[in-house]
Amino acid sequence: MLVAAALCPCPPLLVPEVAAGAAPELDALRAACLDAIGVLAAARPDRLVVLGPVDEAGGGAYPQGAIGSFRGFGVDLEVPLGAAETAPDRELPPSLSVGAWLLSRTDWDDAPVEALGVARSLPRDRCLAMGQEIAAAAPRVALLVLGDGSACRTVKAPGYFDERAEAFDAEVARALGDADTDALAALGEEPAAGLQASGRACWQVLAGAAQGAGLSGRLLREEAPYGVGYFVAAWS
Repeated sequence: MLVAAALCPCPPLLVPEVAAGAAPELDALRAACLDAIGVLAAARPDRLVVLGPVDEAGGGAYPQGAIGSFRGFGVDLEVPLGAAETAPDRELPPSLSVGAWLLSRTDWDDAPVEALGVARSLPRDRCLAMGQEIAAAAPRVALLVLGDGSACRTVKAPGYFDERAEAFDAEVARALGDADTDALAALGEEPAAGLQASGRACWQVLAGAAQGAGLSGRLLREEAPYGVGYFVAAWS
């Protein structure tokens, strides 16, 4: 059963070494992410699953101890997913590397942890079913759900400006803050893809996992500093 969830964005710029001189711009976002993960620890889960958006090749499970690397972003930095004596061969993709980094900042040792790469294109029905399976796998399951909103908020955004972006992000922020699983499940796959909203599939996995759990939500942070929607929320 799902007992708690933390929702965080996953730009590599969250890692100060990657952001370099721009690191202070996301200090408040980092702090909110750590607050959300604190809610997971307080729920005393017996299993933590980290969900992150990936391309098709990065899908599937990653065990505790898997290593995330930021060398692709010009930084000689590695971080493990939780504590493990040996590191599996399969390297974490960028979104899950950010998740591993966030957990490392809290010295997570409250429960065994594993990660799951969720393909950005995964259809809604499969997302919901995946979430139900995750929630049923242990008596007390917590989720760290990674993903960004639209990447089209301004002309300088990665996806350029799209007039639909602000309304899309506003609905996502409301749904995450209200723990509204129906609204998350109703997010359109095509609009999300057109707006380059990487979090859509992971949010719908969460919606499946939270069905019947009776969780309440709280939006901790919402911003779009680079024309990309970033949200931090906690469900408990």
